[in-house]
Amino acid sequence: MAAGGPPPPFAPPPDEGAERREAERVEVEWAVDCETEDTFLFANITNISALGIFVRSLEPLPPGTSMTLRFSPPGGQEPFVLRGEVTWVNPVRLLGANKNPGMGIRFVELRREERLRLVETIRTIAYVRERSN
Repeated sequence: MAAGGPPPPFAPPPDEGAERREAERVEVEWAVDCETEDTFLFANITNISALGIFVRSLEPLPPGTSMTLRFSPPGGQEPFVLRGEVTWVNPVRLLGANKNPGMGIRFVELRREERLRLVETIRTIAYVRERSN
């Protein structure tokens, strides 16, 4: 305990611009089907991690939207069919220079074997890209 009193009741804020991602993320261009109770969206994944994906879309769904995601990595792998939830949106800006509108989707209710398969797929992509550079 400091001589001037008890420690502050909160942690200091993180450094500005510090990387906040908790998992390795790789850039991809994969087709994805996003299905909610009343909407079906065919779009593209532009990056993926073991925790979620970014889906490019001119009409992103609102945060909190739950959905089923279906996508197949290249190479003939079995398709992934996972549950996800929109956590943030990068909206279309009519007068701005937003080159990547879409939504961040967090995977939810992943079974252990799904997460392991996802991590292995991501690591394989990263390894192949590293070896080709």
